[in-house]
Amino acid sequence: MTKAPAFFVSHGSPTLPFENVAARDFLRGLGARFEKPKAILIASAHWETDAPSASTAKQPETIHDFYGFPPELYKLAYPAPGAPAAAAQAVALLRQAGFDADEDPRQGLDHGAWVPLSMIYDDADVPVFQLSIQPDRDPAHHHKIGQALAQLRDDGIAIIGSGSATHNLRALSWGLHNAVADWAKEFDDWFAGKIAAGDIDALLDYRARAPNAAMAHPSDEHLLPFYVAMGAGGQGTQLHHSFTHGSLSMAAYSFA
Repeated sequence: MTKAPAFFVSHGSPTLPFENVAARDFLRGLGARFEKPKAILIASAHWETDAPSASTAKQPETIHDFYGFPPELYKLAYPAPGAPAAAAQAVALLRQAGFDADEDPRQGLDHGAWVPLSMIYDDADVPVFQLSIQPDRDPAHHHKIGQALAQLRDDGIAIIGSGSATHNLRALSWGLHNAVADWAKEFDDWFAGKIAAGDIDALLDYRARAPNAAMAHPSDEHLLPFYVAMGAGGQGTQLHHSFTHGSLSMAAYSFA
């Protein structure tokens, strides 16, 4: 098969599957853009560990790691099989690159993984495993993780980063999808421009260089999966651009 894809998606609110917005429609059509991979590695903003860890669960559970949402959301499940052999391969590559990586046979799929995957590959027939992020480490650390894992793509394993191109929960306007806060648009435009220009140095140093960086990302964790995907690929291309809830960018990018 051809090289498996590497891409980043903004997973939005857990309610995204029920929202009539452009980002939901985009994700529902994303899987058809690529040859179906043999397995999926997904780095989610919602699994945080001190060192990189890959889930070797044979049948990952669907984790409803959120509160106060409609009851029907808690009934959703994503019963995709795990990919323990691929996860072990990922850990071996990370160790070869000098990372203190580990396996976790208990970790399931948190909403940063199963919510987008339930739309991208809705048949739940592609084996999947999660990779953790390290919220106390910088973008360069995560970019190097992606670089270490890049050869998985030659074996048919897709590498997906799932987070959010902007993520300030205190600034959200729930249900407002037709207006965008100026600060969010300025940051999102800057980020998209640096990706198009291939300016990796600026992207790695986004917190010091980007307009409204601290407002767009009070903390780094929802942008760190982006760097894993970027490290696993090459030149970035924007696949989608829209906003939900007034300031939540749903931008998505693929990497050659």
